[in-house]
Amino acid sequence: MDKKELFYKLVSFTTSVHRVTNELTKNAKPNSISQVQYNILEFIAVSQPVTPSEINDCLNMSISNTSRELSKLNEKKLIEKINDNKDKRKQYIHLSQDGEVLMKEVFGTIEARFLNRIQNTSEEDLKEIERAIDTLQKKLFHP
Repeated sequence: MDKKELFYKLVSFTTSVHRVTNELTKNAKPNSISQVQYNILEFIAVSQPVTPSEINDCLNMSISNTSRELSKLNEKKLIEKINDNKDKRKQYIHLSQDGEVLMKEVFGTIEARFLNRIQNTSEEDLKEIERAIDTLQKKLFHP
């Protein structure tokens, strides 16, 4: 296996993932939140509870930008912060009820677009796609 060729396939694949993600999520978020705030909410929705440091790392943000955006999301009542019982300096972030409702609506829009995209895909191909996603998750994204 040529690892350099595999790397370039990965680069092409990730570029395609970004393109499709943009197509699926375009105009799915409400205008009341920024794209950065949406990205934070999406990360929280699939990984909650999370720490501000985990948000920094995943979204490549500075701690000051993360803090500012979390404050805005807190003001909009879309997230809740919970202090760690053992370490008072540590906070965990999760979606509030309003945040859960908002993300459920957004994910509903994205899901409808995804289902439309795969509507003519055979059952066999769907199973193959699922296996490929599972393999990528297990072997590449969560080593």
